[in-house]
Amino acid sequence: MHNIEPYYNWNHLYNSSEDIQSPFYDREHSEFTFTDKIYDHVIHPQWENMGSPTLFIKILFADYETGYCIIEFIGEWNDCIENDIMTFLYEVMEPLQLEGITKFILIGENLLNFFSSDDEYYMEWNEANEDGWVCLVNFRQHVLDEMSESNIDHYWVWGGELNDMEWRKNKPSGVYDAVSAVLEKRLV
Repeated sequence: MHNIEPYYNWNHLYNSSEDIQSPFYDREHSEFTFTDKIYDHVIHPQWENMGSPTLFIKILFADYETGYCIIEFIGEWNDCIENDIMTFLYEVMEPLQLEGITKFILIGENLLNFFSSDDEYYMEWNEANEDGWVCLVNFRQHVLDEMSESNIDHYWVWGGELNDMEWRKNKPSGVYDAVSAVLEKRLV
């Protein structure tokens, strides 16, 4: 897992540690010192520790004018033991919402498992974000199945073209436009 880096080709466009509006502003990252781990596997030091021992993220891009951000995940999303949704909501999402972000593109290619508890925090986030949306891109099918079984699928959008999106070929605005186009088709 230490070889899996968060996507870095947009670093010249955005860096969360340099963004004063980011919850990770002024964080220092080493390229060589591996300090975080998921269970007994160290992870690349560019992943952001948000307070969960099993779930790490990277804000790849945030556009405060348009009101969207793109966040990549690695690890295990565990609401049963760690209550990761609460940590994610309070440590990442709420600070971004206070800065005007209402549209969240979550990339889950490196998310290995999902363990649910209840949908209370998902419902809370959905109610607080009534003018926006949360869209899951490239999550593994078994993770989406686990999320569906916990009945959070009516809070977030996923599936179809969003499961096989080649987002790395685009600039952040291109990813946002592609996701928005999928959502527009679904809402018609």
